[in-house]
Amino acid sequence: MVNALRIHPKDTVAVALADLAPGTWVEIEGGLEPPVVTVQAIPFGHKVAIAPIKKGEHVIKYGASIGVAVKDIAPGEHVHTHNLTSVRGRAQ
Repeated sequence: MVNALRIHPKDTVAVALADLAPGTWVEIEGGLEPPVVTVQAIPFGHKVAIAPIKKGEHVIKYGASIGVAVKDIAPGEHVHTHNLTSVRGRAQ
């Protein structure tokens, strides 16, 4: 059953459609290869990494950057302010 939404095929995160407990398979429309399992709780509406994201790399949602990883983020991890800094509205 689908429990997360990937908005664009290039996205490195998906949005939880329900609270996801640690150890939950992330199920998106069309599936994920390789499969992703949550490593921590992901609250409803929050982002979960569906691909490895290295420190300094852009986090992709909507097919565009929503910020930069401040540390390595593994698939299945919660992506939020503790590991992502926004670049929107900032001079480059």
